[in-house]
Parts: sequence; structure tokens; C-alpha cells
Amino acid sequence: MQRIAFIGLGNMGGPMAANLLKAGKQVKVFDLVQAAIDPLVAAGATQAASALDAVADVDCVVSMLPAGKHVRGLFMGEEGIIAKVNSGTLLIDCSTIDADSARAVAAEAQSKGIDFVDAPVSGGTAGAQAGTLTFICGGSETAVERARDVLDIMGANVFRAGDSGAGQVAKICNNQLLAVLMVGTSEALQLGIDNGLDPKVLSDIMKVSSGGNWTLEKYNPCPGVMEQTPASHGYQGGFMTDLMVKDLGLASEAALSSQSSAPMGALARSLYQAHARAGNGKADFSSIFNYFSRKD
Repeated sequence: MQRIAFIGLGNMGGPMAANLLKAGKQVKVFDLVQAAIDPLVAAGATQAASALDAVADVDCVVSMLPAGKHVRGLFMGEEGIIAKVNSGTLLIDCSTIDADSARAVAAEAQSKGIDFVDAPVSGGTAGAQAGTLTFICGGSETAVERARDVLDIMGANVFRAGDSGAGQVAKICNNQLLAVLMVGTSEALQLGIDNGLDPKVLSDIMKVSSGGNWTLEKYNPCPGVMEQTPASHGYQGGFMTDLMVKDLGLASEAALSSQSSAPMGALARSLYQAHARAGNGKADFSSIFNYFSRKD
């Protein structure tokens, strides 16, 4: 697949599209924000006048959008992408949305003989830039195998979680766990600080002990412990608190739908909502560390 349309060029989509260009793909791009388009055009992409213009005569469409309503609006209906592309076009949506929306888009695509894969990502903006994302896919085995040609350029891992919507379910399970780990890590680090410990020393201890986890290894929330993390840069960049609140809301809805018990997820959602409402919605989600820090 050489001709690719990429729709949605935000903090994640922009670097992902850039990696496709670096791999020699012909990329047509569209976004509502011109400033997001300009760097990609400078790198060799073709700017489309609209989303429908972007998908004309391409082999594959990749989208990265904020929510389920945006994905439905883009793909479904008489003026949606599914109605306009030919049956050989592969559709890949990398947004993190509700599973029902992914299933609805997949069903409409299937009715037209078009392959659709929901492929939300894990790895953050750093992973998007480095091309080391993990893609968590839902769709038929055939569709996911077709998608690998494109996804392997943008990521290091491609998993098929199951049929349509399964990628979204797996993603929200992962992000719920991530939120719980970040809250617990922040709480533990602040407890150590309050009792006179150096947070870097404490982090090094916990990393190789039974409390070790991804946040300690890769994304420490305490400023100054890891140079490359958002915590050491005023919690700028990374994965916004508002987006974590959104994902925890999706997890809560899924738990309600399946009557699953998820008290830790519910508590994490409550804490992140309070943190966002306190003015931290645009800050990286690791800024939850400040929720526990002493202000005196």
C-alpha cells in the first residue's frame, strides 16, 4: 500500500503521518488546523481540501480523532468515507473511542465489502515520534494482516485483540491500569518525600522491587527524577489529563455495560476528574503527582 490518506494530525497523528512519509509512502493529509498540516506538506505530503478529497484514489485511510462521534461522522452515512471509497480500500482508525462506535463503523464498512480495523495506540507522543507505538487492533484476521503493512511503519508492536471493537476494549483496559499505576506511584513517591527520602533513590529502589511498574521505568511523575519525562518539563507535552479522563470514562461505561467490578478504575477516574477541574486538564496526566504534594 503506497497511497495513504491520513486524517487527524494532532500530537499523535502528525508524527505518525511523518513516519509514513519517511518510509517513502505517498501521503495525503487533512486536518481542521492548518498549522498541523504545514510541517507535513513541507516534508512531502499532499494537502487535501477535505476529508473526502483526501481519501480519493488511495489504498489505505488512517484516522486519529478525538471521540466516537467524530469517527462516526467521518466514516458513516451518505457523505461518509465508507460511501465514497472503493471496496479495495483499507480503513484504519487509530482513535481511542467507545467500542460500540468502532463496531458500528465496522458493520457499515462490512456491508460495503470494505475492511475496517480499529487500532488504538499505546506509547504516547514519544512513541509516535520514534515509530515505536503499540497498535491494539480489532477486526478480522485478514483485515489486521493487511493493516500490518502500514502499522509496522508507525509502531513496534501490532496485536489483534479480537473482532471489531476488541481493540478499543483492550485499550481502555490498558489505560485504566495505567491511571491506577500513575496514581499509586505518585502517592508512594510523595509519601517517601514527606518522610525524608530522595525521590530518585526511592524510585530506583521500587523499580527493582515488588512495586516496580511502567511509570517508574519510563514515565516517573516526580519532577527531576527523569530528564526526558513531562514531569521534568512542567508537565507539558505527553498525554493530557483531559484525555485520561475521557478514557477512564470509556472504561467506566464499559464496566457498567458488562456489570464488571472496577472500584480502582472508578477511584482513579474521580481523582483525575478533580485534578482536571482544578485547572490541570491540558497538563500531562503524570501531573496527578501534584494532587498529593504538600503545599506548605
